[in-house]
Amino acid sequence: MVAEDTKPTAKNGKEKKGSFWRELPVLVVVALVLALIIKSFVIQAFYIPSESMENTLLVNDRVLVNKLVYHTRDIERGDIVVFSGVDSWASEVEVPEPANPVAGFFRWVGTAFGVVPGEKDYIKRVIGVPGDTVKCCDARGRVTVNGTPLDEKSYLYPDDQPSQKFFEIKVEKDRLWVMGDHRSVSLDSRSHQGDPGGGAIPKDKVVGRAFVIVWPFARATTLSIPDTFNQAELKATALAGEAAPLLLGFAAAFPLLALRRRLLPTPHRRSP
Repeated sequence: MVAEDTKPTAKNGKEKKGSFWRELPVLVVVALVLALIIKSFVIQAFYIPSESMENTLLVNDRVLVNKLVYHTRDIERGDIVVFSGVDSWASEVEVPEPANPVAGFFRWVGTAFGVVPGEKDYIKRVIGVPGDTVKCCDARGRVTVNGTPLDEKSYLYPDDQPSQKFFEIKVEKDRLWVMGDHRSVSLDSRSHQGDPGGGAIPKDKVVGRAFVIVWPFARATTLSIPDTFNQAELKATALAGEAAPLLLGFAAAFPLLALRRRLLPTPHRRSP
């Protein structure tokens, strides 16, 4: 019995190559659509264009930002967040406008993959959350949150002071006080104290939490919350803030219950 020749003919080979080139545009479009979906709802890469977060983040670093995390938990002190400054904050770096629609498209693709910086995207560290009083500085030159001093040596840029500007701010509801780790060059909440909210940014402008450096590979690492934000005193003030509405509810309930008892007639028991 003669075995059949299973090698493709030259004609079949050309057809396969032709088929690949016909399918390539479709694959590119599908890849871009998937990238857009992931970028919009799950994880996005961001390019670090400025020195404001040194040495935690360096210029040209790429970070991944989790866009879902704040649907499952609140923004916490110490988180590094990316937020939009459109119509509010001026850019820390000059990003030239695209020369034409084609250049605009490639910039969009580059932004989606964290290859080029976003036009008005900022990355800072959250220092104060709604209800916090953030102040600088105490007698030892430290930033305090609700009177608790922060030990910022682990992330502050070497030889930087916690702040060159004195300030005291009560963070309003649904806002965040944010600062860069390189305080001497960071245009952060301190530089916007004349804005609505006293410099604190709206929570709904937060894109997500930066949780890992992915490029360059030599600097790949996770971005965790520094230990100073895990102080028991800060945790206590956070719990007190969360418990306040419940305590007020109980405080209001007792007088109402007493008033109800006075106004409603007491039921008489029947004699046996």
